[in-house]
Amino acid sequence: MHAAQNPAHGGTPAAAGARAAYLAMIERITASGARDAAAEREELRRMPPELARWLTDRRLLDPDGERLGTPDRALRRLVAEHARRLRETAEHAGRDAEALDDLLSVLTAPRFEAREAVEIEYFTDRGHTRERLEELDALGREEFLAMRNSFPDAQVLEASLAGDLEMLANGVRIRMLTSQQAVRPLAPSRYLNALRAAGAEVRVAPTVPLHMNILDRAIVIIGAGPGPQGEGGDVILHSTPVAQCFCKVFTHAWDLARPHTERRPGRGRTGCALSAQEREVLALLATGAKDETIARRLACSDRTLRRLMNQIMEKLGTSSRFEAGVTAARLGLVGQ
Repeated sequence: MHAAQNPAHGGTPAAAGARAAYLAMIERITASGARDAAAEREELRRMPPELARWLTDRRLLDPDGERLGTPDRALRRLVAEHARRLRETAEHAGRDAEALDDLLSVLTAPRFEAREAVEIEYFTDRGHTRERLEELDALGREEFLAMRNSFPDAQVLEASLAGDLEMLANGVRIRMLTSQQAVRPLAPSRYLNALRAAGAEVRVAPTVPLHMNILDRAIVIIGAGPGPQGEGGDVILHSTPVAQCFCKVFTHAWDLARPHTERRPGRGRTGCALSAQEREVLALLATGAKDETIARRLACSDRTLRRLMNQIMEKLGTSSRFEAGVTAARLGLVGQ
């Protein structure tokens, strides 16, 4: 156990020392022919944090830190995780490509003889943009659509919430689509929960293609990327035809997202609430089956499968299919 107790100096033990420590522990734990779980947990708890990180990164130590794994099992886990990430990346890229195709098909549609002049406002100061948005929001009568891939600080969100609640009170329908990354901080999470409690509809997607607002399907506010001098800003477009184009992009992304729910402590710690059908979906996902294969196996539609996946993630307290699979495997809900 000397190698495990005295790793190389620095943030991470030398690879040779870590390998030697791992092999020594495996030999000692399995020497008797039967693993003593209590003794193994006790020895792993005394292990230096640097060695624990080295083993965890290589999947040789279970996420809970209470059991060593074999190299072949660790390799299978690592390959499966990367395969899932690749599938998710390909899926997200396909959705974004479809959304861009839809937008281009609308933008390149035949022009009408009558041309419409589009009023454009451009702001380089975000404070001035917010002031203008407050003026426009007060004019909203029917619908407010929003996409968010990030949120401002808590003070700005608090001021924005007051205006949003006033719009809801005036009968304006608010639908907000945000990315998973954007809702992780506490301030955005509280802001979205307050919106939902007041009647707004909020959905979360793995990624969001744009940062924009659409007011009454007639006005579009969209963040502009950095220009040639590094400047950035916000553009406000006053045009119903242009707004309709961006509404198609929003609707496409909205339909693929799942409802945002407030996560509470203790969720996702037991699989007893999963139905037999939901467990079967998890088992098929663990084999790397694609959505169409799973839907065919269950004899259900793609919409029904998406609903089942949303239910599974809700019950497990996860925010993505990958996280749901990892959680299900950790809880022993699917076969290894």
